[in-house]
Amino acid sequence: MTTDATGRRDPDGLIRRAGVRGDPDRDQHFLVDDRVLDRVPTYLPDDADTGHLLEVGGGTGALTDRLLAVGERVTVVERDPSLAAFLREEFASAVDAGRLTIVEGDALAVDLPDFTASVSNLPYGISSEIAFRLLPRGRPLVLMFQLEFAERMAAAAGTSEYGRLSVGAQHYADVEIVERVPREAFDPAPAVQSAVVRTTPREPDYAVDDEAFFLDFVKALFTQRRKTVRNAIRNTTHISGVADGAAVVEAAPEDLLSKRPGDLLPREFAELADLAAEYR
Repeated sequence: MTTDATGRRDPDGLIRRAGVRGDPDRDQHFLVDDRVLDRVPTYLPDDADTGHLLEVGGGTGALTDRLLAVGERVTVVERDPSLAAFLREEFASAVDAGRLTIVEGDALAVDLPDFTASVSNLPYGISSEIAFRLLPRGRPLVLMFQLEFAERMAAAAGTSEYGRLSVGAQHYADVEIVERVPREAFDPAPAVQSAVVRTTPREPDYAVDDEAFFLDFVKALFTQRRKTVRNAIRNTTHISGVADGAAVVEAAPEDLLSKRPGDLLPREFAELADLAAEYR
């Protein structure tokens, strides 16, 4: 086993021992920059509980190795059977000690443990699905995304990047980009830049009666982001499930109706969604 001066496993050595090569067609890009790997776990909030860390997409274990250094227990979800087998062999001592569990399967389908925080270099093709499986759990997350996705997730109202992803993510947590990561930090290098996002869970400053409807309503209005909210409500009843868009418009405050969806704050979406829910 090859380690660096800190005792951490060398990412290139892990790839060699695993006998694999990253496959862009399967969304496999292994993070190999030691400096980035060492920093990623440090982005957890200072008060985060590291009793049980979840990693989605363990790959060859470079990040797993770092997580074992800071967490009491780690669960890794890995869909590739050969990589899952390699992780069990490479980290056999941690597995035997009960500190590491390898779950072989699709992270969108397997039962996730009751983790205390998640630190993961996610497969970019399922970034949104994974993020919205983890966010409702109300745990701190440190996740690697495509930079464009990260910017939309953290965007503020009134910016061009702001959209339903921003509203949905910020409904559950404070979202911030903590590091931009160049293509060269991966093997093979992806076609896009990447970024590390930290989400810190908190309750929103508004109440939502029906969370599923709220998220569907936000999605519907952003399909008409260049229209006024008034017209967006009327034009998207087939998406939102609102039976009487005209009645919603009649009852809604004029100051919100005259805005465009991209200028509405999450709490303003919530106000409109709760009103619209009465006309389903």
